[in-house]
Amino acid sequence: MDAIYPTEQFNPELNKNSHFKRLRLLVRPLQFIVDLLVLTVAFTLACLLRFEFAIPPAERPHFLVQLVPVVLVQFVLLHLSGIYTFIWRYVGMAELRAFVKAALYSATPFLILRLFLPQEFQSLRIPVSIILMDTVLAFGAVLGVRVLRRDIHETWGKRHRANGKDKSTRRSILLIGAGRAGVMVAKEIQGRSDTDLHIAGFVDDAPQKQGSAIHGIKVLGTTKELPQLVRELNIDHVVVSIAQASRADFRRILNICEEIPVKVRTVPCLYEVLQGTVKVSRIRDVQIEDLLGREPVQLDEPEIARFVAGKVVMVTGAGGSIGLELARQVARFRPAELLLVERAEFALFSIDRELRASWPDLHIVPLVADVGRETRMRPIFKNHRPTLVLHAAAHKHVPMMEFNATEAVRNNVLATSLLGELAAEFNVEAFVLISTDKAVRPSSVMGATKRTAELVIQDLSNRFATRYVAVRFGNVIGSTGSVIPIFNEQIRKGGPVTVTHADMTRYFMTIPEAAQLVLQAGAMGEGGEIFILDMGKPVRILELAKTAITLSGLRPYSDIDIVFTGIRAGEKLYEELELTEEQTSRTQHPKIFISKINAYPEEKMHEALERLAMLSESGSEVEIRRYLNDLLPEARLHIPDTLPEPIPEVLEFPLARLQAVH
Repeated sequence: MDAIYPTEQFNPELNKNSHFKRLRLLVRPLQFIVDLLVLTVAFTLACLLRFEFAIPPAERPHFLVQLVPVVLVQFVLLHLSGIYTFIWRYVGMAELRAFVKAALYSATPFLILRLFLPQEFQSLRIPVSIILMDTVLAFGAVLGVRVLRRDIHETWGKRHRANGKDKSTRRSILLIGAGRAGVMVAKEIQGRSDTDLHIAGFVDDAPQKQGSAIHGIKVLGTTKELPQLVRELNIDHVVVSIAQASRADFRRILNICEEIPVKVRTVPCLYEVLQGTVKVSRIRDVQIEDLLGREPVQLDEPEIARFVAGKVVMVTGAGGSIGLELARQVARFRPAELLLVERAEFALFSIDRELRASWPDLHIVPLVADVGRETRMRPIFKNHRPTLVLHAAAHKHVPMMEFNATEAVRNNVLATSLLGELAAEFNVEAFVLISTDKAVRPSSVMGATKRTAELVIQDLSNRFATRYVAVRFGNVIGSTGSVIPIFNEQIRKGGPVTVTHADMTRYFMTIPEAAQLVLQAGAMGEGGEIFILDMGKPVRILELAKTAITLSGLRPYSDIDIVFTGIRAGEKLYEELELTEEQTSRTQHPKIFISKINAYPEEKMHEALERLAMLSESGSEVEIRRYLNDLLPEARLHIPDTLPEPIPEVLEFPLARLQAVH
């Protein structure tokens, strides 16, 4: 009796895999046989055409001699061109180049033999007409066999999907946008067997596309005709398949669909698709981010590459929203080493795991560290010698810092000073501080400490060779603890949605856009600049709340109430990005400006840092507010009568570090 191997007997998955392996071993020889037959038939047909299907007896011996070398040369060149690495059912235009190359290379030696061989080698001198006809017929047929295989596969797949699903349960959709992203979505949906979507057609405003068909799907009309198309075709929902739709376009399409009404969904932005983080067919609901932040960012990538590539880059606050995206963007430009500095262990674990999965060849060093502790940060600088520091670590929540002024000073001011001086001591090439629009005429502790951090950066730039710059921008969409995630959470709980004031406005920018422009500004900085990112027009928070409710399929004030809670401590109705228009100048990038703000004298900054270190050590919240108002003439911090006094803690920021580094 034959021996039975338990693993094969009791492991059906292993048996299945073995079966597939055996099938693959059989398929490849079958492909070779088919191609050899096709090449043989093609050469025979070329000879018959040459002699009008009556090959003279004198030519028949030549035909038999020529057939074997011609077919062998063509077969070998199919191998060398990589054609046998293609999967037949996926052959398309991208693979056409390999077939053309193989055809040209195979015809060349026979043309040379025909032109230069003496007459006595008549049997090897193939007529030019046969060479040309055979080349076209042979490689056209080899390609045609594969195209036929793909057509059979796709036709069978469509029939299988149609038979497997009740037509009444399939949802008809319209794709808005017949461009690159729309075509990618259509191809992927058509090629999937696990979707219940049926593409009824494209909608596109381009006049030249009207009436045309793309992959068998017709362009049915423009967005103005959406109401009629939705009614006539019984559309379940429409999908905005425009790779980088502008905010205005998104809002216009959303308004049309709200009036019909029909549900609107969208696809990921092209950046996410190209990065490989999502598939283009990952259709999702429209989010507020789509209405606020889909304006394309034009980057000078060669300049950023010179700034980042091949260097040791440190990102502080790497587990936060901005730090995380900065790390992702830096990874794209292939630094020699990426140092992720983060105090929260789980946040650091998450970003480290994500980056290692996306960039397995990148040297990543996760470092659990408090940026305000010199005893931890000095060895990091000494051991890793960063070339570039992107300082995103900060306390950023305005209301929270109103109750924690000492911590805001330690983390936002003193830690920035510590890192900046370490950067100078260890010859860091560039140091980029992530600042905020709340640093303009600050009314909050958070804003005042970030403005002071900007002054620290300017002072360091005057004293050391390292290029120190600050980049100032407003709110980033979807960041941890920001307004949009809070709205979404409130809606999920059934409301109400809370808004502090009906007239409150804020600037918004997507996290990737902010991170990209930070790198761009850092690359162009010469030292001492405060860069301001163009945030577009400010958005009313009340309108954001209404839009969030509408996108959830509910009605403001009817299904979900909106209540006003009043402006919180430290908040302003309107944020500003610059003091006055006269105090900014343009750069070569249309979305980046330079703020013309004079630095403080070195002696004043030294005195300010000593004073803030002493006050934060003593835990005097009120005195910190008073001093920040004195230090920053434009600051308008509220001085309360009483504040809960925190328990004093030992300050880890040594005053000796405030001395100049020699």
